[in-house]
Order: sequence, then structure tokens, then C-alpha cells
Amino acid sequence: MIQDGFLYVSVLIAVTAAIVWADRRFQTKFFKYVPAIVLIYISAALLNTFGLFGDSDAIGDTSSTIRNALLPAMIVLMLLKCDIRKIIKLGPKMLITYFVAAFSIVGGFALTYFIMQSFYIDDTWRAFSALAGSWTGGSANMVALQNILDVPEDIFGFALLMDTVNYSIWVMLLFWLVPFQFVFNRFTKADTSKLEQISSEMAAAADAEPEHPIAFQDLMVLLGISLFIAAVGSVLGGTLPEIGTAINATTWQIVIASVAGLILAVTPIARIPGSMELGSVMLYVIVALIASGADFSELNQAPVYIISGFMIFAFHGIIMLLLAKVFKLDLFTLGVASLANIGGMVSAPVLAGAFNRALIPIGVMMALIGSFMGTFFGLLTSEILSRL
Repeated sequence: MIQDGFLYVSVLIAVTAAIVWADRRFQTKFFKYVPAIVLIYISAALLNTFGLFGDSDAIGDTSSTIRNALLPAMIVLMLLKCDIRKIIKLGPKMLITYFVAAFSIVGGFALTYFIMQSFYIDDTWRAFSALAGSWTGGSANMVALQNILDVPEDIFGFALLMDTVNYSIWVMLLFWLVPFQFVFNRFTKADTSKLEQISSEMAAAADAEPEHPIAFQDLMVLLGISLFIAAVGSVLGGTLPEIGTAINATTWQIVIASVAGLILAVTPIARIPGSMELGSVMLYVIVALIASGADFSELNQAPVYIISGFMIFAFHGIIMLLLAKVFKLDLFTLGVASLANIGGMVSAPVLAGAFNRALIPIGVMMALIGSFMGTFFGLLTSEILSRL
């Protein structure tokens, strides 16, 4: 049994590195359906379940310290590509569609929790709020909310399970619908001429931007800036007032990091290569640390949570379909707005590319909105669910 904090972290990073290496090296269908981040969580949780990690103050303090340092730093790095000026160019229709999709997901969580809460274990509202951050932004938002809301590791495992199973089926459904886009667009009487013009302009701008290899000094600058902002946010967050059940020192730290990242995204710092790669390293380490406190003793509850995920998506899908019919929206706008929330940067650009390669930049821009807004939608969900 490991009691030493440094050895504990080293084992987790080694396991994480092995999984990421295997994912990149073999690229099999297994990793397509079971993402590396899920395997990291399962592996770390199993190590704890089988008693490898002891319940010592050294391990607890080490995990807490590293998570509190890396989490806001990761958010800064993830937001460096979120240029608000480009997002505004998407136009009101696409932006409104994104926000309707986000609010429909929050509403789906509220309705499902209200109906099913008698079947859930305690503190499920915290796990659902963290999952809402993922389904309105991405995995980074879910990790941030796990820290803010102090979600128990065991229940967080159910949220991650839903984030894998329900999300995968929803993504497959949206990709399956792509060949039927013309039928759908005739059904909603959508006009796609403006969308095609915007996509052409964004594709031309992306082709004109040169790519730069990641250099040593780039990583050092990004690491220094992100950790410094995390430290400043920690100090300032401790001086700001707590509001309700969700706004605390950690929340303020995340908000400060998010705003700082959004500001830096319109400066030359955003053009430094390596921010997504370094941010992903931090994300995977944080997930491993979270999972190392979990076990699978209550997996018999999993079917209830999977059913709940489908109920949430059913509500979301009905709202989006009504929106498309009333406002004559095309399938591309609807699908990418949905995946910009639920799938984030991982799948929204891929779905956009399935419609047309020139539309990939739009998928990226809409996903970037979620990377900034997901945490706040998760906090909104927590306020709603905690009152039900």
C-alpha cells in the first residue's frame, strides 16, 4: 500500500502516460469507443479499489495541492484559442442556437432529476451539475465543477460513465443524420446560403494562417503564464465573498482564470503553439487524481444513471427539433450547436467536417464558446438541482 505522496503521484502519471501512449500508438477501434480519458479514470479508480493507495494525509494533501494548482492553469491554456471576435462573426442565429441548446440541456437535467431523484444516491445533484458542465462545454469544465462542488469521487464515476455511454450514442445518432440533411432542411425550410458564405471566409482565413512547430521556449512561457494566473486567482479568490452553494473561493479562482484566458486569447500570446497540448497534459493528470479517490462498490446503480442520460438527451432533442421547425434552422446548425455543447472540441469540428470540410472552422468556433461557458452553465444547474 502506497502512503507517500510523491510515489502516489508518480504512479498515477506513469499509468496516464502509458494509456495515452497506447492510444496514440495503436489507434484501434477500442480507443475510438473507449477514450483515453475514460481508461485513465477506470485505471486509477481500480488501483484505489484494490487498495494500492492508502488513506494518508500525505496523499490527500498532495492530490489537493496539485489539483488546485493545475485546474485553473489548464483552463487558461484551453481558452487561449477562444477568440471572442471570431465567435461574434458566427452571427446571431448560430449563437442563439448554441445557447438554446445549452439551456435545453440544463432544463433536461432539472426535469430528469425532479422525476428520478428518488432513485439516486445522495449528492447526485453535484455529479449531475459537473456533468452539465461537460455537456455544455467539455471535460475540462466537468473537472472544474467537480472541484468547485466537491463532488464525491464515487458519484463522479457515474457522471463519467454517462459522459461516455450516453454521449457516444448521441454522437452516433447525429453522424447518422448527416446524409439526411437535405431532407431535414426541406422539412424546416432552412436557407443555407449565408452559412456557406461564412464557412468559405473562415476556411480561407485558416488556410492563410501559417503553422508553427512547438518549441521549448513556447512551453516554458505557457507554463509560466498559466501557473502564475492560477496562483493569483487562488489569492484573490480567497478574499472574495461566498454566494449561495456554488460561489466559493474555488469558483472565484476558476472565474478569474476563465476571464484571464479569454482576454489573453485576443493577444499575441494566443498564437504561441502548444497551449492545447500542455492543457491536455494537465487535464489528464487532474482526471487521474480525481479517479484515485473513487471505487466501484456502487456500480449496481449505473443503469439508473444511464436511463437518466437518455431522458436528458430526449428533452434536449425535442427542444432543438421545435427550434429548427419554428425558426427554419438547417441540420448543420442544429447538430453542431448540440455537439458544441455535449461533445466540445472533440466532436463538434468532426461533425462539421462530415457536412463539409470547409465548415470545420465553424465547428471549432462554436466548441470554443462551450469551453468558456460550460462551467457557468454547470453552476446554474447546481443552483437549480440543489433546490429541488
